[in-house]
Amino acid sequence: MYGGMRGIKGLVTETSVLDPEEGIRFRGYSIPDCQKLLPKAKGGEEPLPEGLFWLLVTGDLPTEAQVRALSKEWCKRAGLPSHVVTMLNNFPSNLHPMSQFSAAITALNSESKFAKAYADGVHKTKYWEVRDETIAEYVYEDSMDLIAKLPVVAATIYRNMYRDGKGIGAIDNSKDWSANFTSMLGYEGHEFTELMRLYLTIHSDHEGGNVSAHTVHLVGSALSDPYLSFAAGMNGLAGPLHGLANQEVLVFLRKLQKELGEETTDEKLKEFIWKTLKSGQVVPGYGHAVLRKTDPRYVCQREFALKHLPNDKLFKLVSQVFKVVPPILLETGKVKNPWPNVDAHSGVLLQYYGMKEMNYYTVLFGVSRALGTLASLIWDRALGLPIERPKSMSTDGLMKLVGK
Repeated sequence: MYGGMRGIKGLVTETSVLDPEEGIRFRGYSIPDCQKLLPKAKGGEEPLPEGLFWLLVTGDLPTEAQVRALSKEWCKRAGLPSHVVTMLNNFPSNLHPMSQFSAAITALNSESKFAKAYADGVHKTKYWEVRDETIAEYVYEDSMDLIAKLPVVAATIYRNMYRDGKGIGAIDNSKDWSANFTSMLGYEGHEFTELMRLYLTIHSDHEGGNVSAHTVHLVGSALSDPYLSFAAGMNGLAGPLHGLANQEVLVFLRKLQKELGEETTDEKLKEFIWKTLKSGQVVPGYGHAVLRKTDPRYVCQREFALKHLPNDKLFKLVSQVFKVVPPILLETGKVKNPWPNVDAHSGVLLQYYGMKEMNYYTVLFGVSRALGTLASLIWDRALGLPIERPKSMSTDGLMKLVGK
């Protein structure tokens, strides 16, 4: 309880399970399984996030036709209300991208079908309703709308902050969700689009106990609509111990490069790592609350890098850190998991393709995390789960409990 409740089993999450030794499985499928089995874009090799969302919601692998239909559906729902566009365009440039992202999602609550139905007095049995074989479920509709709109929100923030407010352009109904997103951001390269497909797939869900997923579930259990619930989760994701960690990794790598140069020996790197640890600091991107092996999300990004950017200096440094750090962490005797997690790699890939703005990376994480958290929220309401309310105790009460 004092240690952040690590290891305490207290939630049911169907969409994904995190095994300490095996890593993440989405509805029973590993990341390599998803890379192999989920539909891909024409000419692409990475899975489409639409396919993963279908899998998370239904438990079934989708067909190519189902994924294409979902892409088109999200295109149709992508438009933002004018008041949200105005709000985004009026934010000061010094407001963090995650703050803008969360605020805009909260403001999108004006579009909530669930909130309107609840205000109109809809019966709780109709939060999820199947009528004439057509899903008329308000949380599902809100979730679909929100996922469709998130890339537009995120791209508007990016253009306003880093591209002098240049417009994001129109949604292309012939493109998939990721391709439209990269185009709105201003990136047209095939490889970057492929990276975004992979990135948005692997960051989507990590079972229910992480801060962002648990927050969406908790706030949603109070019958807050999906917009308010997801915005709350994004405020958690913005924390440096959660989604902001990939930015921390890059800051660390740049500091390392500044002190040791772009290329260094293993011995000098070991000295730097020991110096970092002895000063009371950590090595960002290493360790995980649950995992006890190298994060499969790290592995698939490393494979992407080996294929597309094997000679990049920053990637080579990341590989060298991967070689040097785990044995040192084991030697300290204090670390249960000395292996890298997803954050140890993602920023390097984004940097390579020209997205240098580290402050923005957590927004990308947030766009992806919508797929998992909202799939879970749909099922929370479909199953009629109650408000979450665990019992807390005082320290005095705990002392009495153990007889001291």
